[in-house]
Amino acid sequence: MTQEYLANGWWRQTTVLDDLRTAAGRHPDRPAIVAYGADAVETVTFAELAALVERIAAGLLALGVRRGDVVSVQLPNCWQFTALCLACARAGAVVHPVLPIMRRREVEFMVRRTGARVYVAPAQGPYAEILDEVRAVVSSLEHIVLLDGGLRAGALDFRAHFLDTDWDTGGLDGQEARAGDLAQVMFTSGTTGEPKGVMHSHNTLYALTRAESQSLGLTGDDVITMGSPMTHQAGYAYCFLMPMLLGATAVYQYAWDPALMLRLVEEQGATFAMGATTFLVDAIEEQRRAPRDLSSLRVFACGGSPIPPLVVERAGEVLGVRVHALWGMTENGTVTITRPEDPPDRAAMSDGRPVDWMRVRIAEGGRLQVRGASQCLGYLGRPDLYEAALTDGWFDTGDLARDDGFGGIRIAGRVKDLIVRGGEKVPVVEVEAALLRHRAVRDVAIVGYADERLGERACAIVVADGPPPKLAELTAHLAGLGMAKQYWPERLEVWDELPKTPSGKIQKFLLRDQIGG
Repeated sequence: MTQEYLANGWWRQTTVLDDLRTAAGRHPDRPAIVAYGADAVETVTFAELAALVERIAAGLLALGVRRGDVVSVQLPNCWQFTALCLACARAGAVVHPVLPIMRRREVEFMVRRTGARVYVAPAQGPYAEILDEVRAVVSSLEHIVLLDGGLRAGALDFRAHFLDTDWDTGGLDGQEARAGDLAQVMFTSGTTGEPKGVMHSHNTLYALTRAESQSLGLTGDDVITMGSPMTHQAGYAYCFLMPMLLGATAVYQYAWDPALMLRLVEEQGATFAMGATTFLVDAIEEQRRAPRDLSSLRVFACGGSPIPPLVVERAGEVLGVRVHALWGMTENGTVTITRPEDPPDRAAMSDGRPVDWMRVRIAEGGRLQVRGASQCLGYLGRPDLYEAALTDGWFDTGDLARDDGFGGIRIAGRVKDLIVRGGEKVPVVEVEAALLRHRAVRDVAIVGYADERLGERACAIVVADGPPPKLAELTAHLAGLGMAKQYWPERLEVWDELPKTPSGKIQKFLLRDQIGG
């Protein structure tokens, strides 16, 4: 397959470092990154970024990092994250991004599994204490580097070590990563069982990065922004790697804030945004509350869960943007996506067609399976788990899907989220989308709970918009939309908010645990 992928241009012989060098050569003074931090806005040009990468890479070598070693990075969305990831490639190292919400238990598990030698994290918050404890029990962890924290016993200061020291860069050329090398280990959320360390090469990352830039016709003239953490695959691929590939400007926000997102669109002329449906809903509500000039913003790519039709409609009306729906996961990035030539409302009824280098099929029971050039290399230290997910080379995603009627797919939910009521499968996604059209529903999730007679029944967990609705109001609403009674929720819970991951996905396992599902 390697030769097929190379011959078709789905893989290549170069890496993201070559993308950086090309951009720095063509437009050295163009901003590569505009980072909206907690207190300031920082701009780094492509020429400046290229120089920073050399210095930081040499600083990694000084810490003993060599080809194939792992560097863990638990940083917010900032220019230092991008510079450090590029420096890892320059030194031949592997990046292990860690979500900011991860704490002692998860960090110790991941550092032990990866054998990380260096860990970079913010000085603020609990990270320094956590890492001191982890280093005491995991022998591979040699160096802790803290960002913007001054001196601390047993830790290095990021600026003092990497930026204020005149390192010799002469030893880097023999270390630099190649296209087929392992580039990244990113752990899944681990909501059930142990987290799995997804392994990607520079080439599999290249393939998944192109899925959006090529499908949506993005260029170096675009200005790209995103609400997801860059330690999540969506942020890593499409707000770090994709702008590098295109030579485009990326605008970061330290942490998700819909008001800040609209501000930076207005100030920086952002043309492309991406995020989970939650982020799109937040942006719509914020624009209604405090309108800004969003005329530059053309596209909002949305993934993580199917987009309710009402959200697609409101995005056009309130934000003035075209919504594109996509489906993907940590293991393979964006696999299916709606296209510019599709009707504007296609995102409300489809999760798109597969990109050229990926194949999808719907197996028995509606299980979605995929294979192709952006599929990961496996799970670090657990080849058994990866093999168990394969059937004749097809990777079982754990998602349920159906044919959308347009040559693509429509996600119907997760296998573990399936509700079977008296032998009848409840179309969870469709019920949630219908309930969102009720005036009193701001957010909703449908989960199953055990029932002796029917096996399972459906519970609606609602975040109210105003006075909480009654169950009878919601079922009457569904009846008015013509939905079969077997699909109606038979229990209602009203919560102040739904638990979500940093990338905006609802954590349904927590909901099921809470209601006794």
